[in-house]
Amino acid sequence: MVHASGHPGPGGSFLITAPCNTGVKMPTDPHHVSASVKLLDVQPTLPSERFLVAEPPDSEAVPMDVVFVGGGPAGLAGAIELARLVQRDRETGGTLGELEIGVLEKASQLGEHNLSGAVVNPSAFHELFPELSIDEFPLRHPVGKESVYLLKQSASIPVPVPPTMKNHGNYLASICEIVRWLGAKAEEYGVNVFPGFPVDSLLTDGGRVVGVRTTPAGLGRDGKSGGPDAMPAMDLSAKVTVLAEGTRGPLSQAWLRWQGITSENPQIFALGVKELWKVKTPLDRVVHTMGWPLSTKTFGGSFMYPLADDLIALGLVVGLDYPDARFDVHEALQQMKMHPLFQRYLVGGEMMEWGAKTIPEGGYYSVPSRRHGDGLCIVGDSAGYVEVSSLKGIHYAMHSGILAARQIFKALQLGDTSEAALSGYSSAVDSSVIMRDLRKRRNMRLAFKDGLFVGGLRAALMTLTGGAIPSGKITIEEDAAKIRWLGEVQEQFRPDGDLTFSKADAVYKSGNQTRDDIPQHLIVGEDIPPEVAEMLVHMCPAGVYERDGTDLVVNAPNCIDCKATDVVGPRWTPREGGSGPAYRQM
Repeated sequence: MVHASGHPGPGGSFLITAPCNTGVKMPTDPHHVSASVKLLDVQPTLPSERFLVAEPPDSEAVPMDVVFVGGGPAGLAGAIELARLVQRDRETGGTLGELEIGVLEKASQLGEHNLSGAVVNPSAFHELFPELSIDEFPLRHPVGKESVYLLKQSASIPVPVPPTMKNHGNYLASICEIVRWLGAKAEEYGVNVFPGFPVDSLLTDGGRVVGVRTTPAGLGRDGKSGGPDAMPAMDLSAKVTVLAEGTRGPLSQAWLRWQGITSENPQIFALGVKELWKVKTPLDRVVHTMGWPLSTKTFGGSFMYPLADDLIALGLVVGLDYPDARFDVHEALQQMKMHPLFQRYLVGGEMMEWGAKTIPEGGYYSVPSRRHGDGLCIVGDSAGYVEVSSLKGIHYAMHSGILAARQIFKALQLGDTSEAALSGYSSAVDSSVIMRDLRKRRNMRLAFKDGLFVGGLRAALMTLTGGAIPSGKITIEEDAAKIRWLGEVQEQFRPDGDLTFSKADAVYKSGNQTRDDIPQHLIVGEDIPPEVAEMLVHMCPAGVYERDGTDLVVNAPNCIDCKATDVVGPRWTPREGGSGPAYRQM
């Protein structure tokens, strides 16, 4: 086993050491391929006691009426809609009066922690701003031509664009630009936007959420005050707290577990790694691929989008139920760029940005049975509102924020923000386009659990029947329960620095601005089997985990908050504001 001893290593790394003397041993033969890996057996327990604190806000708490935790599309859309409703109420002689609405965002500036493809359905913008024209939204240009290819190692076979992936009427965009635009709009409506303030815990009274506590900043590696720049945690009181944390939100996980709220299937996730390239050869269409460099047992595919004549976004998205514990998404993306389909656009260009994030993929059956409670609502990716077969989530996130705001407004008018008073939010989502779309394609992603070709046939049948066949639920297990095998050791990847890049170079391109001496924010666990350590090294796209003989070295400052290992292994917890990536156009 590899044991967590808590020894800090050089350059901000965290050294976890011990001889491999118990449990499954890592063989000395580097080509050994028989060890199985099941991460659920060693995944640390969610530290709910940190995320749920049974205390009232302190005497110096900042008073708010509604707090949105997360300044992404869901949180900002919700804050804007609520502010507009309050403004309209005031203008028409309503009695609600002024409201203090706050948005807390962990990035140092809005948009710096947001990453998506992105091809955006503009419906939520029209709903939020019916007075604006499409040209006034933060969208780059409409989708024109589209192509889908089945990739072989050196060939690309055109295939018809699946109906669910047709993007007529949708727009290419940068999620960073969308979020910054929404943030400016929110401030115009009087919303208090606080970047650089991650939330560490929910404050509770009985079964009710009554506010939040932020994460302290400026602490040393030992978690103690780091000097004059240290900033203590801050409490904010709130009648309603809206969790818009994005994918794998720890507060959402802890609250759902505390309330005993489940879903018919567990949530499952994909990991997407994306690059932004300045190019000399324009791309004239939206491109999606399936097949190589993924095996037929691995769900996923790639995208390449033209954001401008000289700017291309490309990436690889892979389901985190992949069977080979040595599979490396970052290296697969680097390998993919050498394929003729991509290389002809990238040669002579420059990689401008790099990033990664996880995506909830479970769909309809993985959405929690309710997303509201006493003083709380959950919106966006935190609730699992992503439809995988159409590759869409941004407009669903915004729609959910809008629906939450409308119900919160009604509850505040009544002076009642109990679970019963907020139940209209979950009901509204369940009858909205969000759940209608997710139900129609409820088994699309789940069908691919048996591989690419079987899944493709099932998906075609579902498309033809509008999701009616199969009529029942395809049961799945969580990603951490997947039994994997250590595949063959591949030849060491050697990036050329022009077309392909190391993980260290990639993290630099993410704009990562985390202090080297920041406290450890990843809960790794006490006993890490060597084969699990091997998988973590390959899984993490940012090089957080490295093996040094029988030691596992955790380079926590490298973390870009993609939360991939939180899905199957070490737990991610909030760290001081401004840590992590600083995306600009992702």
